[in-house]
Amino acid sequence: MTQYSAARRDSDHPAAWNAIGRTHIFAQPFFALHLSARWHMLGFAIALRDWRETAGQLLRLALVPLGSLTGRLPVGNTGRARISAFRPMPVLPDLAKMISPHDKSVSR
Repeated sequence: MTQYSAARRDSDHPAAWNAIGRTHIFAQPFFALHLSARWHMLGFAIALRDWRETAGQLLRLALVPLGSLTGRLPVGNTGRARISAFRPMPVLPDLAKMISPHDKSVSR
C-alpha cells in the first residue's frame, strides 16, 4: 500500500494501478484485506472519474463476500474492471514467494 500511496500522491496513475493490483493479488485470500484493496480501487477509480472502472469495482466489491465464502477467487487476478473478475492470472514470481508456500493454487 505504501507504493500505491506514493504513486497516487505523485499522480503516477499507471504505477498506482500496478501497486494496488499487486496488493489485490496478495490480499485475495484474506477477506478484510481483499475488501480493503477493493475499496481503495473503487476510491481511485472515482478520483480519476473513470466511470467504467468505478462500475466494475462496485460489482467486484459486491462479489468479495461470495468469492470468499465459496473459495472461488481467481488466483493472480489484478482486479481491474477491464479483466474478467473470474479469470485467473499468473502470479508474479516475487509475489508468489510472499504467498504461503502451502497454497497449492499459486503456480511458481
